[in-house]
Amino acid sequence: MARFEELAWHDTRMGEISLRRRRDPSHEVDVYEVKLGDEYLMSSLFPVAEIELARLGLAATSGDQLDVIVGGLGLGYTARTALEDPRVASVTVVEAFDEVISWHRRRLLPFAEPVAADPRCHLLAGDFFALAASDAGFDPRTPGRRHDAILLDVDHSPSQVLDPSHAPFYQPDGLRRLARHLRPGGVFALWSNDPPEVAFSDALSEVFAETAAHVIAFPNPLQDREATNTVYVATLAEPPGAVKG
Repeated sequence: MARFEELAWHDTRMGEISLRRRRDPSHEVDVYEVKLGDEYLMSSLFPVAEIELARLGLAATSGDQLDVIVGGLGLGYTARTALEDPRVASVTVVEAFDEVISWHRRRLLPFAEPVAADPRCHLLAGDFFALAASDAGFDPRTPGRRHDAILLDVDHSPSQVLDPSHAPFYQPDGLRRLARHLRPGGVFALWSNDPPEVAFSDALSEVFAETAAHVIAFPNPLQDREATNTVYVATLAEPPGAVKG
């Protein structure tokens, strides 16, 4: 097998997106990477925080038969981890690029099967941010449907967005529009490549009853050091008298 291979390439409105596989000789593993233009979006070498996004977000929910939205498919780690939770009944993954959905359906990624084949999982091509701002929400089959958890991994961070149109989402008004699509006690969780940002934590606190910023540490073998990401978790207030569990 070749040490490097470009598995897929497409021109999109946000630039050229590509899926690449390379052999890492130091670890004897195949590494899968996604690039948008010259920017690296994600790598299978560093899935820890994407996995923790689902684990921490769902740990903050209560009950079962959970209905989950995942914003951003990428390499599928967040969606796959959500589907591993036995309480989850439904996962809708909103992905801006049809091409990324195609990678999973065509099994270009060796770990795509749990997402592509799980009957609980629906892959939806769409603009997460536009759907979050809309009245209809994330399910065109059931407009106005509300969800138990929304897990988002699209931009680099609340202040480092891939497209300027995403920026209003991270302000209080954008978060209020998102919160309309959550059930009482529902959870919004966000992955960020940057350390916790006070301004964004303050914006979350204007909308949600409970908020936390978890710093996720993991080894970076390319730089021989520890790296960190942030996972924000925010929970809506329960109605008076509600009983959890």
